[in-house]
Amino acid sequence: MSMPFYVAPEQLMKDKADFARKNVARGRPLVASAYDDGILLCAENPSSSLHKVSEIYDRIAFAGVGRYNEFDQLRRSGVQHADVKGYQFSREDVDARSLANLYAQYMGTVFTHEMKPLEVEILVAEVGAVPGDEQMYHILYDGVVVDEERFSVLGGEAEAIAGRMAEAYRDGWSLSEALVAAMTALGGPERSLGAADLEVALLSRSHGRRAFLRLVDGEVIALAAGAADGSEDRAATKAPRASKSSRAKRVDEAPSA
Repeated sequence: MSMPFYVAPEQLMKDKADFARKNVARGRPLVASAYDDGILLCAENPSSSLHKVSEIYDRIAFAGVGRYNEFDQLRRSGVQHADVKGYQFSREDVDARSLANLYAQYMGTVFTHEMKPLEVEILVAEVGAVPGDEQMYHILYDGVVVDEERFSVLGGEAEAIAGRMAEAYRDGWSLSEALVAAMTALGGPERSLGAADLEVALLSRSHGRRAFLRLVDGEVIALAAGAADGSEDRAATKAPRASKSSRAKRVDEAPSA
C-alpha cells in the first residue's frame, strides 16, 4: 500500500518562493527613480521589440522583470482595466494605487493556490502633479507590495544595484543626473552600459496628460553627455525607439527579460 504524497504547507510556500526568486533573478535588472520633473525608468534591455517598460494610462507606467510572457499578460490586463474604469467613471479615477492592489491580489492568489507561481516582479509608477507626489509600487511574485519613495530596483543583483543608487541619489536631481546614476548602478564596477543596451522611458509631468515618453538612443546619449559636461537637459520628445534589430531576440528565445 503506497503512502499518500504530502508536503508541509510551510515547505511548499518556501519551495515556491525559492523557485520564483531564482527565476526573477535571472532577468536583466531595471531601475526607476524620481527626478525633478517626474520618474525615470531605465532597464537593461538590448531588444527593440520586447519592451519591459510601457504606458498603462495617462500618467501611469508599467515595468516588469522576469518571464516576459507573464509580465506582458499583466501589462495588457492593466491597460484593459484602466481603459474600462476611465470610460465608466472618469480618467482621474484611474490611479497607480488601485492598479497595484489589483495586481497584488492576483499575484498573491496565483502564488498561494497554483502549483507554479508567477516568475515576475512588476512596478506600477504614477507621476504627480507637483514634485514629491510621485508613486512607485513594487509588487513581488507573491503579491507583496512595496511602496517605494525615491527609487526602486527590480531583477537580478537588486541589492547591489540599490546600494549603488542609494549612494548616488539626491532629491531634486535632474534627468541627466538620474539617467547617468541609473546606468552606472545597472552596469556596476565591471561593466559600462551604453544606449544600445538600455530601454529608457519617462513619466514627465511637463508633457501634459499623456506623460509617458520613450527615449531613443540619441536622446539617451545626449542626456548622458549633458550630465558629463554639466549642461542643461535637452527636452525629450516622444519618438519610437531606435532600431536594434541586430540585438533583438524572439520571445521564445528570451523567456526571462
